[in-house]
Amino acid sequence: MRPLRFVALGDSLTEGVGDPVGDGWRGWAALLADGLAEQPVDFTNLAVSGAQTRDVLERQLPDALELRPDVVSVVVGVNDTLRCTFDIQAVAARLDQVYAALTERGAVVLTACLPDPGSMLGLPGSLARPLARRQRAVNTVVHALSERYDAVHLHAAEDAWITDRAMWSADRLHPGERGHRQLAVRFHALLAEGGLATGLAPSPEPEFPAPTKSASLWWLATAGTGWVVRRCTDLLPQLLTLAASEMRHRARGTSARLDLRTAHAVSAALAALSVAEQQPDAA
Repeated sequence: MRPLRFVALGDSLTEGVGDPVGDGWRGWAALLADGLAEQPVDFTNLAVSGAQTRDVLERQLPDALELRPDVVSVVVGVNDTLRCTFDIQAVAARLDQVYAALTERGAVVLTACLPDPGSMLGLPGSLARPLARRQRAVNTVVHALSERYDAVHLHAAEDAWITDRAMWSADRLHPGERGHRQLAVRFHALLAEGGLATGLAPSPEPEFPAPTKSASLWWLATAGTGWVVRRCTDLLPQLLTLAASEMRHRARGTSARLDLRTAHAVSAALAALSVAEQQPDAA
């Protein structure tokens, strides 16, 4: 009998950024893998820092399908919100294809909604609100598709762990070891409830001492700042435009229109997927 196979897809969060072990990253998915079964688990992490939904669909999914996984995590979307090309309909269509391909192969799919990067970075309201609106749109799509494909879905966009600085690394975008462990513990609990995880739950307590303040500041001033700059360069001009629009609407008392516009875009994106599913049956 072959060992249980767990494959992780996604971006830097799943790659493990913020949870350094040796010369690389570990992360929540690796921590979760050890508790999925009583026997050793065959774990492969295909997540890559900076990945967007397009990268998961076009690059990571084919490799994942070749591995014939029993469990697959798909946690992605934040990088899409940090791009000037953000399109919620395209994000929805890509995620739909990824979830469908994996569930058709019989894999259990793990998903999560995530906090928005603007609030995590502590950006001013006029800059943070457009990013928050985008992340809420992605989360709404992930919620809907997770239900459609019966995925194991973790609500990670809220709760006290977001405001607990002990959970986060110096860059404020990635969990530290304690935060990665929190994600692993919560995913394990969901899987155990459904009888899908039979191994010991990951420990919520860190294995390594937290980085010193000076070490955290050094990382943020070097690698951390570079990471943020690389992800946001093409967004900045558009974000300033979005911020200006945000301020105009607030001054006029019409901010609700922006939320309504986003809600309509999400509804249209999900409706388009429903129509696409119905067409083969109607043919």
